[in-house]
Amino acid sequence: MKALTSATRSFVAKPAEVEKKWIVIDGTGLVVGRLASIIAMRLRGKHKASFTPHVDMGDNVIVINAEKVVFTGRKLAQKNYYHHTGYPGGIKERSAKFIIEGRFPERIVEKAVERMLPRGPLGRQQLGNLRVYKGAAHPHDAQQPQVLDVASLNSKNTRLG
Repeated sequence: MKALTSATRSFVAKPAEVEKKWIVIDGTGLVVGRLASIIAMRLRGKHKASFTPHVDMGDNVIVINAEKVVFTGRKLAQKNYYHHTGYPGGIKERSAKFIIEGRFPERIVEKAVERMLPRGPLGRQQLGNLRVYKGAAHPHDAQQPQVLDVASLNSKNTRLG
């Protein structure tokens, strides 16, 4: 067999070569699923030409105003989130409206993104680069995050009214 030349070799990024940016997304009026898919893509690093599946190449993502995200259709009332206590018959459910109006509305966005990332050590590491805040304030001004306007990417990403 012939040896591979440098022109035919694939690029594989090393963890030391990865350059991570900080981006901030305002969740006001954004559709949850569309927002989560954009965040998951950014956390994995799939928006970069040098994407390598087994390396944490993604950016650090800050989401503000997570309490103001919206659902399409009647999902706010009909969508249920389930968890199990670990005891027999211990399955619990909460509606999306209950969580959004509750104490930790940012969990809606966190769970949506978590379920779009791969399961395993790398997925957990990438999820650690996500910060979600229910209000407009965040403590990451020192990192000088760039604003990503998700609403302008596609008209379906936002709901008016």
